[in-house]
Amino acid sequence: MSKIMFEFELPEGFIDKEGNIHKKGIMRLSSAADEIIPLRDPRVKNNESYIIIILLSRVIEKLGDLKNVNTFIIEQLSSIDLDFLKTFYQKINS
Repeated sequence: MSKIMFEFELPEGFIDKEGNIHKKGIMRLSSAADEIIPLRDPRVKNNESYIIIILLSRVIEKLGDLKNVNTFIIEQLSSIDLDFLKTFYQKINS
């Protein structure tokens, strides 16, 4: 089964340890597992708002030159970029 992908560009971007800014990315449609599996994560059990961090790390396939977008990267984004990604996620999955 092929994944449906959507390109996006962050307003500010993720700055890696070398100082490179990663703005352009690809997000895929979420699956039921993407929304269910994070509920079992202890970080979500301790803080329900953390679910969006895990969810975004599961559905973002690429960010700039980064092909492994994990929770650490999502945590480092500005609130402007995080709000952008939340809105984008809702838009493509509605």
